[in-house]
Amino acid sequence: MNAEFKVNNKIIETKRLILRAFTLEDLDDFYEYASVQGVGERAGWAHHKSKQESQEILKRFIAEDKTFAICLKKDGKVIGSLGVEKYGLEESLTEFNGYLGREIGYVLAKPCWGKGIMPEAVTAVIEYLFKEVGLDFLICGYYDFNAQSKRVQEKCGFKPYRKLVMDTRMGTKEPGVLNLLLNPQKQLTLNFSHPETLIYKK
Repeated sequence: MNAEFKVNNKIIETKRLILRAFTLEDLDDFYEYASVQGVGERAGWAHHKSKQESQEILKRFIAEDKTFAICLKKDGKVIGSLGVEKYGLEESLTEFNGYLGREIGYVLAKPCWGKGIMPEAVTAVIEYLFKEVGLDFLICGYYDFNAQSKRVQEKCGFKPYRKLVMDTRMGTKEPGVLNLLLNPQKQLTLNFSHPETLIYKK
């Protein structure tokens, strides 16, 4: 089942990064990376067409308080986001009944691709969600066309879970894979549902 989650002013530091809640002062940085064609599209949403659009989404991030801003430690610049979202199909995925989890999603500014930044951020958030928040599992997905996201998830320990056709925020459907990561500090017994889409190997 979906766990309750709020960033709640939590700050996570890594070697190169600070992850924190978004603020209205992040608008220029947010628009800078979110308006680049091909950035949002890899995550299933269209790049922003105006700063006003970015502002509306930024206000939603702040109100919902479930998305970390990914900032460079050296200058404080916001270069991406990492959301701790509710996973879909909660009623259908009965293997998670009695267990608490969320789905993570992320996006990174194009100039920062290929530098190991996103695995660094994802690994730190996983550690926080498992060790401090106490989640039992995490789900993370990628579309088949996004090999970079697939590699990030592999580096962070996720295992292929289900092969699905997933809806995008652009109104399209794309084949992809949901990955699963179990909290290694806990003993989970999962009786998997819907074998027709299942690819998880224990």
